[in-house]
Amino acid sequence: MHPSNSPTLFIGRTEPEGLQFDAWANQPLLASMEQGASKWPSSCRSGTCRTCMGQLLSGTVRYEIEWPGLSSEEMAEGCVLPCVAYPCSDLVLRPGY
Repeated sequence: MHPSNSPTLFIGRTEPEGLQFDAWANQPLLASMEQGASKWPSSCRSGTCRTCMGQLLSGTVRYEIEWPGLSSEEMAEGCVLPCVAYPCSDLVLRPGY
């Protein structure tokens, strides 16, 4: 496989428990977190119920859907929905808000 065809891998961490997981750029954070044995709360997996909402303490994410279920104020405060957020860098998340 050519390196440019390989998905980018970032390192994710959840606080306060310090669980580290592989955060693949080509899949939502929640999927990567679950593969890393996280018990992060979730429900709809479509960005509408907000059960998985957390706060991004460091790093950046992107969304592939136009409206990810967060207000612009929440996004400015670092809120993320891991079920529909894709990592763009290494990151640290804290559950809830």
